[in-house]
Amino acid sequence: MENYVIELKNITKSFGDNVILENFNILVKKNDFLTILGPSGCGKTTILRLIGGFEEPDSGKILFNGEDITNKEPYERKINTVFQKYALFPHMNVFENIAFGLKIKKVDKNTIKEKVKEVLKLVNLEGFENREIDSLSGGQQQRIAIARALVNEPDVLLLDEPLGALDLKLRQNMQIELKRIQKSVGITFVYVTHDQEEALSMSDTIVVLNSGEIQQMDTPINIYNEPKNAFVADFIGESNIINAVMVDDYKVRFLGYEFKCVDSGFNKNENVEVVIRPEDVFLVDENDENSQIAGVVTSLVFKGVHYEMTVDVDGFTMLVQSTEKREVGERTGINIKPDLIHVMKVEGE
Repeated sequence: MENYVIELKNITKSFGDNVILENFNILVKKNDFLTILGPSGCGKTTILRLIGGFEEPDSGKILFNGEDITNKEPYERKINTVFQKYALFPHMNVFENIAFGLKIKKVDKNTIKEKVKEVLKLVNLEGFENREIDSLSGGQQQRIAIARALVNEPDVLLLDEPLGALDLKLRQNMQIELKRIQKSVGITFVYVTHDQEEALSMSDTIVVLNSGEIQQMDTPINIYNEPKNAFVADFIGESNIINAVMVDDYKVRFLGYEFKCVDSGFNKNENVEVVIRPEDVFLVDENDENSQIAGVVTSLVFKGVHYEMTVDVDGFTMLVQSTEKREVGERTGINIKPDLIHVMKVEGE
């Protein structure tokens, strides 16, 4: 039996006439790095605020280690939150900021000193105790906010887009740091973001959310390689989504060609959608025996590690990422391997 630390059961939450969540359910495993990913306004932050106790549901229950905490105050939950705006106290130094929660709990001074020292080591900021908050970089302030949350030894840490204010390089470094910290302390992280790269690089589990509904909850690899629907495929990375017909098990027709695939269980001649990632499109000579379909290159951009091209295939614009360069106006053949074609049911059919 799975060990769940948080359960949201049949949660409904509205703001005025705007229903954000309706009969929403989610299970969060212990010691999991779970990321809630979705576009702005899909309900991500609302879920986090409900778990943290900053909002109350209109109906439904929130369980924490099996105990009903729906009506408990934030300070009564073994849950801490790191916000996008770190909410550090500018008139306090680093030590005082981290120690704040422990002092309120009336923890003795020696214990506070030891605990602050431990969490500063954990976030790679040893010796920063006496530094003023204003003297720290954005990345350092973010680590202090995490240290302040962790020093209270919560069972769950909630993080609401905490890397949003950082520049790209620092954000990428902090992604690695956050994963390291989560594994070091061995607690559950529930992380909210709209950044697909963040979700894929850090998470054990990703929840793709849209309009208050879970589209898919799975591992990063499965979310990327086996999207459940067109929304997930399009939202996670870049995709070619093509209308197709499932001729038979392991055979799918699109763009005028019958491809072998690894999918089965569809009706014969069922209308489906096919997802092909740009990096899974292989360019070959048009006359090559491996050329399955052909088209004309309509754009070319150098991206550093690869070229990004669009190829017009009988009116469909195929996005291609390849180390093989083709010039604009050049004709090219295309080869797509069976295991790189992902077949999905058409939504609403």
